[in-house]
Amino acid sequence: MEKGLGQFFEDYLEQESLFTNKEHLQPNFVPETITHRDEQLHSVASILAPCLRCQKPSNLFVYGKTGTGKTLTVTYTTQQLESVAKKKNLPLKIIYLNCKLKKVADTEYRLIAQLAREFGKAIPPTGLPTDEVYSIFFKEIDKEKRIILIVLDEIDVLVGKIGDEMLYNLTRINAELKNAQLSIVGISNDVIFTERLDPRVKSSLSEEEIIYPPYNALHLQQILEQRVKLSMRKNAVAEGVIAKCAAIAAREHGDARRAIELLRVSGELAERDGSTQIAIAHIDQAEDTIEKDKVIELVKGQPKHYQATLFSIFDLGTQRKDALFTGEVYEHYKYVCQQVALRPLTQRRVSDIIGEFDVLGVINAKVISKGRFGRTREIFPSTSQGLVDNAKATLSEELGL
Repeated sequence: MEKGLGQFFEDYLEQESLFTNKEHLQPNFVPETITHRDEQLHSVASILAPCLRCQKPSNLFVYGKTGTGKTLTVTYTTQQLESVAKKKNLPLKIIYLNCKLKKVADTEYRLIAQLAREFGKAIPPTGLPTDEVYSIFFKEIDKEKRIILIVLDEIDVLVGKIGDEMLYNLTRINAELKNAQLSIVGISNDVIFTERLDPRVKSSLSEEEIIYPPYNALHLQQILEQRVKLSMRKNAVAEGVIAKCAAIAAREHGDARRAIELLRVSGELAERDGSTQIAIAHIDQAEDTIEKDKVIELVKGQPKHYQATLFSIFDLGTQRKDALFTGEVYEHYKYVCQQVALRPLTQRRVSDIIGEFDVLGVINAKVISKGRFGRTREIFPSTSQGLVDNAKATLSEELGL
């Protein structure tokens, strides 16, 4: 067996790779040229530019569905800001945090502790009162005159986990600072995220908003063509492959990240079977692989109440083939909460969670009118039964059912 594997690896090394630089197909890659986002780039740059004059910019929130270029444009703009600030010796500090990371943003304590660490202040993972952690953070950032930008990616996930009090505290901090000034840049897939904030928090934010529209198939095709030139050898992609990747991603809310991932995974699958080109068949295989991985990863990363809601939808969905409605999902959700010792959220909050899963593409939830009985959501799972069964088993394990 060892000899056989050794020969396999030798043959692998002799095989010419389809990729010249796979890093250009990674989600965190920032190209030198960003296509079809000129208007958004200009808007982000205009709002954040005052920090180069040591003036506090407005808090900024950018919204759009997954893969519409939100993180890419904000990252590109802040990198350019940092570059100019460094060249001109300007006092600017930019911090980026992905709020989906459990070790960083699953509690208010951990979030503020991580922010303090970004300024070189060591804070233990647990053990101090949260007010004391805030105090340490305030004192640390106010040691010198500077503008601080805190970029909170997936900010809706953060608020869903720990509430919106943290946003209020961060926005009110400027009243207590003598030297530094702080602004927040929030990135969210949820277009109505701020509408659910406490009015006091929303008032303190006084934010500017930019909405990102989905890419169309032509935009996605041009983005993929750009990435292929950067990442693959000549003739590595068969005719029709890029168009199919773009069409699949355009069908799913114009998700450029999805299109790029589909191309990368297709290339990896083509290499595994010894092909010299990525063919249409590899796209089909990649789509199945990604869909399975996406659903399982998504359900594992959700807060417990989100998991209980999704489990309720999938559990009820396996028992019948017609549409589910918000009320019956909520009743099942309360039963699940009782089984796992969770205090149930309100029906309105669960309805919001269902809406968020619709945005993520895990379910289809259409709001319908029931006349004098008000409105409800008509809910269907949007994935295959096999994936629903796998996701349901994962959720059951995560919840301890």
